[in-house]
Amino acid sequence: MSLPSLSMSSLRGASGVLTPQRIAALALAAVLGCQLMVVVDATIVNVALPDIQRALGFSSANLSWVLNAYTLTFGGLLLLGARMGDILGRRRTFLAGLSLFVVASMVGGVATDSAMLLASRAVQGIGAAVAAPAALALLMTMFPEGRPRNRAMGLFTAVSVGGFSLGLVLGGTLVQALDWRWVFYVNVPIGLLVLLLGAIALPATGRASKRFDFIGAASSTLGIGSLVYGLVNAASNGWAKPVTITALLVGAALLVGFVVNERYAAEPITPLRLFANVSRSSAFAGRLVMVAGMMGMMFFLTQFMQDVMKFSPLMTGLAYLPMTAAVFSSTQLSARYLVGRFSRRMLLMVGFGLAAVGMLWLSGIDTSTSYASIVVPFILIGLGGGTSFLSLTTASLAGVAPEDSGAASGLVNTMQQLGGTLGLAVLVAVFGAAGGGAGSTHAFTAGTQTAFLVAGVILIAGMLLMFLTQGDRPEAEEVEVEESGELELVG
Repeated sequence: MSLPSLSMSSLRGASGVLTPQRIAALALAAVLGCQLMVVVDATIVNVALPDIQRALGFSSANLSWVLNAYTLTFGGLLLLGARMGDILGRRRTFLAGLSLFVVASMVGGVATDSAMLLASRAVQGIGAAVAAPAALALLMTMFPEGRPRNRAMGLFTAVSVGGFSLGLVLGGTLVQALDWRWVFYVNVPIGLLVLLLGAIALPATGRASKRFDFIGAASSTLGIGSLVYGLVNAASNGWAKPVTITALLVGAALLVGFVVNERYAAEPITPLRLFANVSRSSAFAGRLVMVAGMMGMMFFLTQFMQDVMKFSPLMTGLAYLPMTAAVFSSTQLSARYLVGRFSRRMLLMVGFGLAAVGMLWLSGIDTSTSYASIVVPFILIGLGGGTSFLSLTTASLAGVAPEDSGAASGLVNTMQQLGGTLGLAVLVAVFGAAGGGAGSTHAFTAGTQTAFLVAGVILIAGMLLMFLTQGDRPEAEEVEVEESGELELVG
């Protein structure tokens, strides 16, 4: 792929400032900036919820929809957003989705009532669902498979995983230092900068002469949306509620219809050939499992630190910094030194194993637990997550044809969203069954212990899945590439 013709081409030609390496760096910065905003937005609002409730008059029952409105539209529209990038052009789709996200963030910041805020959160999710798959697909097509892509994926993974805890730190800082509205306003200047970088450096792709799979788009969007709604409702109201059961059954039926349609559609929105590779399919499942464990852990431990350990919101966010540092360090170590030297099976088993040990360690917390006693489990989970997510991402995208890169990227993001929602719903149910909702500190702690124990068992199951399905050869033997010290665009 040759370098694109850009609106800044005259400047580049006149000054020679924008070399191919610098264009690659700017393009990577645009993709990482978009991914960081999308991931951070899933958690940055958490610590602002009490202030939002007081300011806009949310009821306790409706407050959770400040989070769920974003999750629902983001998760439900990801496959549709991915296909839009394949057909309409990924650069165009990336810029359009990110622009919508920035505008919705500004509206959320100036919201005067609950309806206005919830509408802005839903539109934020739509923008994220359009932009995120295009961002990852652009990264795939810009950097060749092998060391250049592994390094770019290492940074992408660090942002994707570390962004969740960074959102808590940033949210606590903004709420404490400024105002709850800044958890939305902060997206505006960052988003405008990312849009500028994207307009300058991302490769332009034309529209594809393909038909749009409307049946597939409708069934996948409604099916995933209904499934996410059912899981969200189960987490807050219980699994036995009629609305929960109905939403899950309708979602399952629509997704079965989606699979049937994709099998026979001339130009499917998600080609089923992406699941023909066992390693890729298990990587999708492994991502769901790992995210389920980590997001469930953060949900309960955030409450534990504030309600039992009496941390402030800012202190709670800062408490996650060791895990964030471990995620970033492990992804960079894996990208630079481990991937290519060790098999994907070994790296994934080690990653899932470390995360499982950390989670089982946390299951021993009690009312006298100090922060010093949870730092080591934090670090283990961060190291395990960082190592695993890089290998899971490369396994999910390895060998994918360029025309399918958008669909594969959409599946990666969909598994991440469903994993977080499913993990939260399951662990909340476990927490409740263990008596965690009884109201006392001891009951909450007992429920949290059980939830962490189950999360650890889920991660062990993921480790077994990786052992059974992933290859035992180093990736360097699977993809022969010439090693390079710099990030390079595909030439």
